[in-house]
Amino acid sequence: MAANGAATFTRNNPVTGEVATTSPAQTPEQASAACDAAEAAFPAWSVLGPNARRAALNKAAVALEARADAFVDAMMSEIGATEGWARFNLMLAAGMIREAAALTTQIAGEVIPSDKPGCIAMALREPAGVVVGIAPWNAPIILGVRAIATPLACGNTVVLKASEQCPRTHQLIVESFAEALPEGVVQIVTNAPADAADVVGALIDHPAVRRVNFTGSTHVGRIIAKRCAEHLKPVLLELGGKAPLLVLEDADLDEAVKAAAFGAFMNQGQICMSTERIIVVEAVADAFAEKFAAKVGTMPVGDPRAGKTPLGAVVDAKTVDCVRGLIEDALANGARQLIGGDADGVLMPAHVIDHVTPDMRLFRDESFGPVVGIVRARDEAHAIELANDTEYGLSAAVFTRDTARGLRVAREIKSGICHVNGPTVHDEPQMPFGGVKGSGYGRFGGKAGIDAFTELRWITIETQPGRFPI
Repeated sequence: MAANGAATFTRNNPVTGEVATTSPAQTPEQASAACDAAEAAFPAWSVLGPNARRAALNKAAVALEARADAFVDAMMSEIGATEGWARFNLMLAAGMIREAAALTTQIAGEVIPSDKPGCIAMALREPAGVVVGIAPWNAPIILGVRAIATPLACGNTVVLKASEQCPRTHQLIVESFAEALPEGVVQIVTNAPADAADVVGALIDHPAVRRVNFTGSTHVGRIIAKRCAEHLKPVLLELGGKAPLLVLEDADLDEAVKAAAFGAFMNQGQICMSTERIIVVEAVADAFAEKFAAKVGTMPVGDPRAGKTPLGAVVDAKTVDCVRGLIEDALANGARQLIGGDADGVLMPAHVIDHVTPDMRLFRDESFGPVVGIVRARDEAHAIELANDTEYGLSAAVFTRDTARGLRVAREIKSGICHVNGPTVHDEPQMPFGGVKGSGYGRFGGKAGIDAFTELRWITIETQPGRFPI
């Protein structure tokens, strides 16, 4: 308990085990109160002119960047992030706020020709109300800001449900927005892990909440979608992934190796877009595997606080256990380890497992850790078949020197995102970001975000006397 009697919870540093941060353990009642405050701020914010909202958001981007050192410290201590990953998060998140600011004058409607004489028919986009954003820990500044920025640009107010694994990082985001925006427009809720389900339920159930966005696991996404469905509330879900990177026989293997190593092991593979399956046409599989193993062999793991290695800590010991279980299953069923080693606590080295097949858990289950499987395909058609043999569909990539062929293959892969001759890990603020199948539905980013966080209304004006049959 805090000195004032308010309940708190602690987040421990995954590397040292020491207390990293102490945050308020808010109750469902306090979560509802945050929604009340956002509801009270909605009328004034929703009618504010687009350039006034733009100015406020640009100011928030500056405030976010001014907290750079605090963000680095929070991410390193709460989730074991490297400084490089924290500063990349900050850079992209600031860009997301500025992109949202640029959208304020693009929330446009249209006049639609009417068959009724004298009727002026308009389609207008208006703010939906209070938006609840639920953000995860793995890219905490990027995904926390993404849950907030475009909803604000559209004239909504926002309640951010912080991750229990990085509450201070998410608190810094809200402090940045609060510095630039009117009081009450952005709220934050932090809670102890044991209270998460009740707190999220209270947020979804609040009558003022008109939109929900969630980034996280497919398992939890299904629970949130069902709760939202009970209230007929639209929800944007960006969920798990098992991203394939296809290497065809005419690929530039050196480029494919670079992209695969980055996509598989950036942030220790703890990214929703991480390359989890490298599907290589058999004709070049041996050559690719040799080059790839050599590349990954130059990527050691080390204490993120020292900042001397490309790989740092995973978020907790459960991740190590999960990844180790996937590897052991694959090896027991005939796969071969090219690169790997024992973990030192949460410092787990990169693992490359060759000859992975669809009957192995490593082919199916999201690892969200420093391991990638090489899957051998007979030909292009088989590679596409393997890529689509998954419940997920977030990101994908294909490598070929024939760009027309690459585009054709990309069109056959069932994913929300696909890159030709680029890594599966790629995000830009203005792009429509989201998945299909078990990876969710709806899109963040750019004008797609406007569609997600506004109500489309039909309004008419009659300019001639009415003529009716009765």
